[in-house]
Amino acid sequence: MWWILLKKIKSFKHDDRGLQLVELAITVPILVLLFAAAAEFGRYFQEYTTLAKGSRVAARYLATGCSDGTDDPAAKNLVVFGNAAGTGSPIVNGLQVSNVEVERNPSGGFPETVTVKIVNFNHTPLFNLGQLMNNSVTMNIAVKPSVTMRYLLTQPPICS
Repeated sequence: MWWILLKKIKSFKHDDRGLQLVELAITVPILVLLFAAAAEFGRYFQEYTTLAKGSRVAARYLATGCSDGTDDPAAKNLVVFGNAAGTGSPIVNGLQVSNVEVERNPSGGFPETVTVKIVNFNHTPLFNLGQLMNNSVTMNIAVKPSVTMRYLLTQPPICS
């Protein structure tokens, strides 16, 4: 009786049925993890470059305008909404005017450079891999591009 059982066990040694299913079960989670990581990196890179371009436009706007801070709200709207009026929806979800900072580097009474920064803004992932692994690791990454430009004018413009 036991030799029949032993014979059946030995016959499994040469049987390949179901092997592809086992291979698939091993590789699919790895491929899904790689796909999610590539998608999140792409989303982060797109978000960062969009904010960097918006900061560059605002810094260019401020480098040719008033140095007394009257143009700051319009510049912040350029970063967030893509227009100086501040109409429409933000160019990046969750971005607010309070996330944009403007700094001037004074040199002898007139600012020499202007810096536009994105502060306190985090990239929120679609696939939060930290939560999937029951871990307290968060995948929220700070996005903080900064652009500094020199003032293009040699003297302060007349601001009204």
